[in-house]
Amino acid sequence: MPTGVALRDPRRQLFDAAGRVLLRDGASELTSRAVTTEAGVAKGVLHRYFADFDAFLTELVLERIEQVKAQGAALRDTAGTGTVADNLTSALTTGFDPVMVAVVVLVIARDELRTRLRAAGTARLPLVGEFTAAVADYLTAERDLGRIAPDADVDTLAPTVIGAAHLQFTEHGAGPAQAVAVRKVVTTVLAGAVR
Repeated sequence: MPTGVALRDPRRQLFDAAGRVLLRDGASELTSRAVTTEAGVAKGVLHRYFADFDAFLTELVLERIEQVKAQGAALRDTAGTGTVADNLTSALTTGFDPVMVAVVVLVIARDELRTRLRAAGTARLPLVGEFTAAVADYLTAERDLGRIAPDADVDTLAPTVIGAAHLQFTEHGAGPAQAVAVRKVVTTVLAGAVR
């Protein structure tokens, strides 16, 4: 990078580059050099903003967790509108975007990253745990409104929906899962609970 050229938002530029590397090359190829090369910046730029590469990855995942929480709040706001299946299908297809799925793989693959994320107060399985909590919160709201059976075990339904939907996204390789397949998972899992 030429001296004196200002970067607009170096953190965002590095996070976006990491997402592209994850999608193209996978978690095993995500290195600081790969990220800075993809971002078109000198390697020192990453270390100017982050203590080390694991600190960078931790911030990358924490940013994704904040996105999941925002999406969870938006999902909860849909309680009582539309259909439960449509609301969940929309949230899952939006939430499990290709970068999110790749970041989940990254979290699973890196022990030090999970350790740092847990120290930061994330769920036991970061990202997936927060997404599950968001779905449980939504299902609880729907149960309170009478659209889910009063005896529905949302603490079992939520991880079941997340796990089954996540498989839909990981099984589709380069292309995203089709909404119709995700909706089928949602309706099957919730078949006995939706009124």
